[in-house]
Amino acid sequence: MAGKFTSSTQAIPDVGTVPRHIAIIMDGNGRWAKRRFMPRVAGHKRGVETVRAMVKACIARGVDYLTLFAFSSENWRRPVEEVSFLMNLFVSALQNEISKLHANGVRLKVVGDLAAFEPRLVALIREGEAKTANNTRLTLTIAANYGGRWDILQAMNQLALAHPEKAGSFGEADLAPHLVMAYAPEPDLFIRTGGEKRISNFLLWQLAYSELHFTDTLWPDFDDAALDLAIASYCQRERRFGRTSEQLTGQIPAVSPAPTIESPARRRDA
Repeated sequence: MAGKFTSSTQAIPDVGTVPRHIAIIMDGNGRWAKRRFMPRVAGHKRGVETVRAMVKACIARGVDYLTLFAFSSENWRRPVEEVSFLMNLFVSALQNEISKLHANGVRLKVVGDLAAFEPRLVALIREGEAKTANNTRLTLTIAANYGGRWDILQAMNQLALAHPEKAGSFGEADLAPHLVMAYAPEPDLFIRTGGEKRISNFLLWQLAYSELHFTDTLWPDFDDAALDLAIASYCQRERRFGRTSEQLTGQIPAVSPAPTIESPARRRDA
């Protein structure tokens, strides 16, 4: 990414045994409740407890960034009663958890199109972000009314407004600062609970070279052991970023310089 973080398509990022950034789609709350003959909303309420547990687990394991997909731009299609419950649950979670996050050194960020939310919810979000802004132990990002395509489009629109003179010749380094998660490195590990095997419009730009882990475990049942299995799976991956295995083991030279591809506009100006 721009600034202090490396884009995996522009340079080879540092790789550690513990993922620096974990991104999770928290799927399966409704099914968890249904299997227990409970209303779907009971699963969402139980899922908040799992969020709390995962924040603690990531801190204990040395993870620096945890990003959770709480509500997608497509989730408005759900039943009105469920959406209303989720909004109220978000409010109560912010009211109950911000002080705890702050006490544990967690920085809170909320990304997405917040214009669709009620003013009191937006105010709570901004208050929580401001209160925890200087914390460095873990950055917890909640993606709410977020979509990967929306993110790229809003970044492109901001860039076009900021630099209209460069239209037709924008590069990745120009766009990256306008993405809503420009403050974080790209996720090393993506986890989806609940058995589905898709990324559902989540962090489309940022997941370019993330390692993907899908589990049948429903989100309310996702615990420390399940997290450790995901991290163990990550540790077994060979993160090549376009290179060969021989390059990683030093059998052949590490990297050849990438060819420079000029944009049509720049070629015309030459």
